[in-house]
This record gives sequence, C-alpha cells and structure tokens, in this order.
Amino acid sequence: MAEELHFRSAEVKKRHPWGVWGLSLVTLGVYGLVWWYKINRELRDYSAAAGAPLDNNPARSVLAFLPGAFIIVPPFVSLWRTCERIERVRATVDGRPPQSIASTGLLAMLLYIVAALHPVLLGYAMNDLWDAARQKAGEDNLPQLVTVPAA
Repeated sequence: MAEELHFRSAEVKKRHPWGVWGLSLVTLGVYGLVWWYKINRELRDYSAAAGAPLDNNPARSVLAFLPGAFIIVPPFVSLWRTCERIERVRATVDGRPPQSIASTGLLAMLLYIVAALHPVLLGYAMNDLWDAARQKAGEDNLPQLVTVPAA
C-alpha cells in the first residue's frame, strides 16, 4: 500500500518499488505508464511548491515510452531526464548542488532493457527522496508537510 504525503499543494506517494514492477508486469505495462506519469507529476508539483519549478510535462514523458518506443531513443531520453529531475529535486531538499546522474541514469537504462526493472531502481530513489523531504519539511523555504486525516 502506498503512503501519501502532502507538501502544501504537492501530493506525493511512497510506493513499494517491487509492487510497481509486479503491477506493471500483470497489466502488460499499463500500470508502468500510469506510474511514470505520476512520478513525473509528483516531481513537478513538489519542485513548484518548493519554489524551484522544473520544466516538466508528465504527459510528454509517458508519450516517450508508448509511441516513442517505436523510434527506440525517446524512452532512454525520458529515463535520463527523469533521473535528472529526481536529482534536482533531491538537491533542492538537501540544499546542495545537483550531483551527476550518470551512474543512476545508465543503470536505469540498463534495467529498462533487462526485464523493465527500472521502476525498482527509481522507486527506491523516489522513496528516499520523499523520506528526506519529510525530514526537511519547512526548513529553508521547503514546503511544510501537511497532515491530512485518513478517509
């Protein structure tokens, strides 16, 4: 089950990475596309709430995988740029300059080729990012964590 976090106007979820991979497998990739849209939207929304908006269109990121896969290159560009976005948001949370994403990006591309395991790697990276954001919430103009009552 996913844990929902609310930072001002940004709603994000911590999802189990192997669950994302398993659901993607069972749904023949449909859930993987939905997840890809959601993580790119969460990165965009959190960065905007933090005052450092990313130039990011989640729908375009998904299109790179669906019809773009026939051209071969777009999914790899989308993977690379999403890894870059994760690193930029992480740098916003940590207050340090962005690190090189070469190792994560290349590993994500390799895992995409081998059994589409990139959701596992990026899922753990996203969960670490949201854990760090929760710990740093409210510091140095970062969005406050808002408690929302359970429905």
